Amino acid sequence: MMLADKESSYEWERDGEPTVYAIMNALNCSEELASDLQSHLEEVHGDWEAWQLGEECPFASDAHYEEIIPSDGAHHEGWYRFEQNLKKETRFFNQDAHKYLLSIFSGIDEMQTSDGNSVIVDAGPSQEISGFYRARVFYSDRDLKKGLLRPDLELGPPPFEYARAGRMNAHGISVFYGADTVEGAIAEVRPAVGSQTLVGRFDLTRPVKLLDFRILESLSERGSIFDPEYAIRLTRMMFLRSLKNRISRPVMPTDEEIEYLTTQAVVDFLANGLSVKLDGVIFPSAQTNEATTNVVLFHRASKVEKMDLPDGAELSAHTSMSTEDGPEPDYWVWEEIPAKEENETTEPSSSFPFQELNWQYECEPVEEPTLTLDLKSLTVQIVTSATYGTDSYTVRRHRMQKQSEELL
Repeated sequence: MMLADKESSYEWERDGEPTVYAIMNALNCSEELASDLQSHLEEVHGDWEAWQLGEECPFASDAHYEEIIPSDGAHHEGWYRFEQNLKKETRFFNQDAHKYLLSIFSGIDEMQTSDGNSVIVDAGPSQEISGFYRARVFYSDRDLKKGLLRPDLELGPPPFEYARAGRMNAHGISVFYGADTVEGAIAEVRPAVGSQTLVGRFDLTRPVKLLDFRILESLSERGSIFDPEYAIRLTRMMFLRSLKNRISRPVMPTDEEIEYLTTQAVVDFLANGLSVKLDGVIFPSAQTNEATTNVVLFHRASKVEKMDLPDGAELSAHTSMSTEDGPEPDYWVWEEIPAKEENETTEPSSSFPFQELNWQYECEPVEEPTLTLDLKSLTVQIVTSATYGTDSYTVRRHRMQKQSEELL
């Protein structure tokens, strides 16, 4: 309005460029085509009443657009504040952390890669991902025999009182850690040379949904460069593409207690803070330099089906056999079950089916088993050596003579 006033000496130049030239630069097309597109867009998106009031409408010929260069710097800064908040300020009931994670992961189930694939994958029976390997280290034959007798209990997720804090779980929260290969499962437990590692495959018994952090690298966003929200979505996409490295980065043993707080909070949020129900996450292994893939099934999806053992069954396990050269490794389990009597009959059920019901037990929520152990897959891996991949850097040393204070 000041520019339109002939008596005004006000000078001002708008930032950006007129709509026609913005379209020309975006499409690398001729001015004639850009002008036709501008006219069409102004007609479709224009608001006559707003124009009458003097307001500028989208794609108007005299409107100006300025290109925004997307940058995920703000998200990286937000992640740093999120980490520091958990470590130094508020650990439980942290509303700021919840809001931040919601801004990052909200609508994650609708995001897709450039190939049109979802970052949430289906796993379970008849799916490409149908099971995982899990390992446990034993340092004595006595403890290993317990694992051989009941691998469903000893190899599966521990009870809450024995669940130690890990990358994806807080102390006391029992989850299922697995890997896609035997080698990956062994690498994750970091066994000492000479130890015996029991490895088994757990098959999924029902469909589960897993957020695959590996796929985040291929995220893609589609939209109009004239939509301000598109730039916001692009910055989040750029940050999510790099999130895999943050989730799986190596952590020194002395720093695990504090450094795992961030990933533990992320997993807790993904398990309970989204509208979509997830059962776990997939992420690359930090121990094998991403050569293998790890999975964590949340607590509700980590229950293992118990072995079918008749009442009164007696189990025994052996870990070696005697030879002329001394004992050699030989692992086997013997199951001795009671003989079934010919006159054995089934007791008739009570006329009142609820008289022996344990109400305290029945009223507690019971999660159905998600995993079953393939007993035929069990192997004992004796660790004979360990190898390490390294990056070598030369250490340079220099010597110089001190200068005299008089010279200084």
